Amino acid sequence: MNSEIRELEPKGLWNKFADLNAVPRPSKKEERVIAFMKDFGKQLGLETIEDKVGNVIIRKPATKGMEDRKAIVMQSHLDMVHQKNNDTKFDFDTQGIEMYVDGDWVRAKGTTLGADNGLGVATIMAILESKDIQHPAIEALFTIDEETGMTGAMGLEGGILNGDILLNLDTEEDDEIGVGCAGGIDVTATRSYKEEETPEFKIGYKITVKGLQGGHSGMDIHKGLGNANKLMNRLLFDGFENFGLRISEIDGGSLRNAIPRESNAIVAIDVIHSDAFELEMKELADTIKTELKTMEPKLVIEVSKSETPKHIMDLGVQEGLTRAIYAACNGVYRMSADIPDLVETSNNIARVLVKEGNITILCLTRSSVESSKLDLANSLRATFELTGCEVEFSGDYPGWTPNMQSPILKVMTKIYKELNNSEPHVAACHAGLECGILGQNYPNMDMISFGPNIKGAHSPDERTQISSVQKYWEFVLEILKNIPKH
Repeated sequence: MNSEIRELEPKGLWNKFADLNAVPRPSKKEERVIAFMKDFGKQLGLETIEDKVGNVIIRKPATKGMEDRKAIVMQSHLDMVHQKNNDTKFDFDTQGIEMYVDGDWVRAKGTTLGADNGLGVATIMAILESKDIQHPAIEALFTIDEETGMTGAMGLEGGILNGDILLNLDTEEDDEIGVGCAGGIDVTATRSYKEEETPEFKIGYKITVKGLQGGHSGMDIHKGLGNANKLMNRLLFDGFENFGLRISEIDGGSLRNAIPRESNAIVAIDVIHSDAFELEMKELADTIKTELKTMEPKLVIEVSKSETPKHIMDLGVQEGLTRAIYAACNGVYRMSADIPDLVETSNNIARVLVKEGNITILCLTRSSVESSKLDLANSLRATFELTGCEVEFSGDYPGWTPNMQSPILKVMTKIYKELNNSEPHVAACHAGLECGILGQNYPNMDMISFGPNIKGAHSPDERTQISSVQKYWEFVLEILKNIPKH
């Protein structure tokens, strides 16, 4: 299956992508891919180091005639988001990604593809391995844990890198040149509660929300996609208001940076209300499906009888929880007043887990304005604290402020126009890129971000366009040839 990937052009890039995707590389479990990258650099006879947090740096001298050009840092992250369809049997800790060609697209079988940011890593590997590509001196920076905390970028010390220009290969539209990004902060709400024994006159139900698209909680947050946690809460709230529904368990969503696609709940209803409850839930499910029919045509909401749970939540805590999730902001909070069509501030209610006397709610709040990010985070904190939760802020990282006078931006804009007879889209994005963090220790480094078309990142529908990768590769090669002199 991956053999057909290796025959795609440019073969150097696609072969490195296939090699990389054979190595399991979940965030915070990058030991194998770190070893893989170190072996790769050493086999090429290039200076290869691992810093104290696990980032890998490989240095390659300039090719003949390019010694007088500014040194560049080419940067991508090693980890990938692990998401799979509910019916896909796959172990991300032990298996390599199973890829296939679908027309002009490369996809994975029921899982995320790892194009984010594996294509960037593969690009750099192909250039490091090449013997005929012109380039200035290169420092290849492969960071860890970008997807769940950016701890690699945060842990990279000043003084390690010597490059003048940083090319971040982590943008997902091939006509876009990135000059800025949002910062983020993790908001975590927790509390414990007393479980009650379920009364004998109650009957159990399982409620399932599935079939949602999911997606990137930054790049896709403005699209009106369904959030499984918010939809589940709507069903639970209605069931309680009309039939005294009692919650036993909720398990919704997964990663902070992925819009949740699925949620399951175990609940209990008085036996005498069962028929009316089923009818009400069907009507509400139909209403929700109608609301979301354009963006979420595959949405499934199932309500079925199950074994009656032995325990249910304390009533007061349940009321507070469902009201807090209802009130908590999810989606776009504010659009940018300075950059057209850019989301400034947003939140993703990514994970809701209620089980065995404990509640955990995970959110990721993003903004390109630090004060607005904190404002929304405090709004969420207040909402969850009102229901008795303890709220913790963590993983705070800064945004990347656009520099429209960037010298490398001018070079790349000119090259793009010459190659494509059109203007590139110079923009900031509502995703977290490592440039803002790296810029704290390297404030004088000129930074830019770009990449090929990648759709559905952070979801099992992730795919990359073959023709776009070819366009992007040609762009990369021309950039390397045209790096300015010292």
